[in-house]
This record gives sequence, C-alpha cells and structure tokens, in this order.
Amino acid sequence: MRNIMMIAASAAMLAGCSGQPADDKTASAADSASSVASTPAIDWTRVDSAFGRKGAMQPGDVYRFGMPRSDLKVTAAGVAIRPAFALGSWIAFKAHAGGAVAMGDLVLTEDELGPVIAKLQAGGVEQTAIHHHIIRESPRVLYVHVHGHGDPVTIATTVRDALALTGTPAAAPAAPASTSEPFGLDTTAIASALGRSGRVTGGVLQVNVPRAETIRSGGMEVPPSMGLSTAINFQPTGNGKAAIIRDFVLLGTEVNQVIRTLGENGISVTSLHSHLLDEEPRLFFMHFWANADAVTLARGLRAALDKTNSRPASP
Repeated sequence: MRNIMMIAASAAMLAGCSGQPADDKTASAADSASSVASTPAIDWTRVDSAFGRKGAMQPGDVYRFGMPRSDLKVTAAGVAIRPAFALGSWIAFKAHAGGAVAMGDLVLTEDELGPVIAKLQAGGVEQTAIHHHIIRESPRVLYVHVHGHGDPVTIATTVRDALALTGTPAAAPAAPASTSEPFGLDTTAIASALGRSGRVTGGVLQVNVPRAETIRSGGMEVPPSMGLSTAINFQPTGNGKAAIIRDFVLLGTEVNQVIRTLGENGISVTSLHSHLLDEEPRLFFMHFWANADAVTLARGLRAALDKTNSRPASP
C-alpha cells in the first residue's frame, strides 16, 4: 500500500508539469500499481493436474499446453498433414488480476464442433473465432479460438472436459529426441532465404516472427507466445520441396500488400479473418499454402514479411 501511495503522489507532481489533470494521472498510476499488486501467483502444478497434462513456460510468463490431434489422418492437396504442421490444439495462460487470462485454438472435426462449443460455454470459456485454415483438406477441419478469464484451474477443467468429447489423445510421455532420421530440408538455406531461423519439431520446421508493436486485449498486454506471432511451418514433401502453412499477423493496412506479394511468389492465401475480439491495434490473420521448392518459398515469405512491421531477426 505504501508503494501504491508513493506512485500516486509522484504521478500527481508530474501532472502539474504535463498539463494533464492531476486526478487523472493519480488514478492511472494508482490503478496500474493496484493491478500489479493484485496479480496472483499461480500454482501451475494444480493447473497441470486439472488439465491432465503438463504445460510449459514460454517467454512473457505464458504457460502453454499443446494438444496435438495425432488421432486425425488429414490430407490437403495430396499432402498427409503432420500434427505439428497444422493439427495442433493449444491453450496458453497468463496470470492476471482475478486469476488468469487464457487464449487458445482447438482443432475439431465437423461432428465435434457443436458438443465442444456447448461444453465450453457451460464452463464459461468463450469463443472468439470459428473458421477454416486450410483448403482442399479431407476430412474437413475447423479451428475454434477460445478465451477465458478467471480461475485457471476452472478454465483448464472446462477445456479438458470439452476435449474429452473429441478424439484428442490423452497426454503421452515425451518421446526421446531422435537424430537417426534426417529432416529432409536444408534448414540453413531456408533460414538464409527467410531471414529467420526456426526449430524442427514433429518433423516440421516451425518459425515464429513476432510483431514490433505491443498488442493489448482487455487492457492486458498479450505476449507473442499467446498466438500473436506470424507463424510459418515447413513440412518436407521430397526432393527439396516443402508444403508451407500457418498465418501472417497483420494490420489492416498490410493485408493487401501481403496478399499481392504472396501471390507473386506462388503462395496461395487460404483464409483471412480475426482471432480475437477486442485487441488493440486491430489484427488480421492470413493463412497460406504452397507446395514447392522450400528455399524459393522461403524467399517469397521473406518478401511478404518485409511488408509488415515485424521485429527484425536477432543478430
């Protein structure tokens, strides 16, 4: 309380110099300090227990769970889709006043959609988008973006109960890393052409490119690790070729520049939509697809990234 009073007093003195009413700045400083002071420490082992699987801490103090749909056998344009390529359900939690904020994306079949939404709504977990990411896939797959705010154990329990209505496999022990099977793509050449490096997981090269802006939703800063990075996945398809998928995170002013640039480089846009409801600035998510020479595609993706306000690559 003493710290909050000191922050408020300092804000009042600064207000006299800035021309902003002292009451406004005092309230702002006090509210900010109060929010920080009231953010709870979360026992993530209890959330793990409620979810029935273990999460992992990500940059930005984000605790994230992955629920790959390895039960689904999906093909798109003749390519067998790996779970790490485009079939990964996930949900991420961040401590916030009143408990936690949770955001995620569930991969569902058409038959699973209705029952899962009903179960989520009954438990207070809301939907912010429902749509397709891929085209020409079989069977048809839908992506349901979810949002929760409150007790993280309650949110985890609700999502677990919803997933129980699907074919999502239960958590399995992590498989030991294997170095015997070559990846099938020249990741060094791809990184050079793309201007970004990634990591290989589940037979897929995954690259994440955060935006330069600070993104907020509901008054909270949303870190890139809660699904707000441009994501690019490469899955080998033989002879140096790769299928590519995932999504650009864009401002409205960037959308058509990126559509044109991707098209000029042989990359198809498969979907354009929002994933959130009240983010600032307003964001659009553009999903894409191609299957061609991996390094050539990486150059095309780099040209599109250059049209966005993305963070520069690390030295």
